[in-house]
Amino acid sequence: MSEAGRRREGLAERSVLDLQGGQVSPRQDQLAEEVPVALEFDGVPYAVMMVSPGDLEDFAHGFSLTELGLGTDDLLGIEVQPELEGWRIRIGTREPQAFQARHLLGRSGCGLCGSRDLEHVLRRPGLVGQGPVISAGALETALHALQRRQPMNAATGGLHAAAWCDVAGRLQLVREDIGRHNALDKLVGAMQGQSLSTTDGFAVITSRASYEIAMKAAAAGITLIAAVSAPTALAVDLARACGLTLVGFARPGRQVLYSHPQRFEGAGPA
Repeated sequence: MSEAGRRREGLAERSVLDLQGGQVSPRQDQLAEEVPVALEFDGVPYAVMMVSPGDLEDFAHGFSLTELGLGTDDLLGIEVQPELEGWRIRIGTREPQAFQARHLLGRSGCGLCGSRDLEHVLRRPGLVGQGPVISAGALETALHALQRRQPMNAATGGLHAAAWCDVAGRLQLVREDIGRHNALDKLVGAMQGQSLSTTDGFAVITSRASYEIAMKAAAAGITLIAAVSAPTALAVDLARACGLTLVGFARPGRQVLYSHPQRFEGAGPA
């Protein structure tokens, strides 16, 4: 889908009163849409997630990989259908399995909501590959460019973004969503669709790096992810365990390296 198409999807207007300096002005405000998306695997309901309604096929591909380990070759097809209450995504797999369905709503702010048990929540991906070494300059290039590649957030102020960058910091793909984990799933799915290797660059997210962000990045094979805000302690522990380089407080002129600094130029060995 074109960038223009993504700008139109996921926007709603509501009447508001704007109070500034004691003056009240009525106007129309643009808001981010938040819709329930039901995911089915081989006809069996698996989860309902709260998602921004754009790039849902990318979301299905990314969710299948980061949550269930199913890559593009494992899938027979994806069908995205609008319904009265939201959207339904039907995903067919080559080898149907008895996936454990989630029993609660997966909210936009939490990728782990609705998980059945602790073992499902705290699953640990295998070790990531070697990956490239990047420079602080490449990361800062990506951060500057990303500010101009978030049209939905510019319109509403309510969305996160996840971006894939080459080793020089040039943005290759950007996806937005109300949920930080959804944005990353959409990015991972879009990368699969364009055959972009997760070992040829790095990811940037405009949010904190919580556990599910580190888990999804590692499950996708990403070797370095940078967050503009802080990570959680559990995210750092996971990143250290699976070989992921986790960067927090990624800002022009400052970055904090929490794990495996060998992929950051000039930072020294792990």
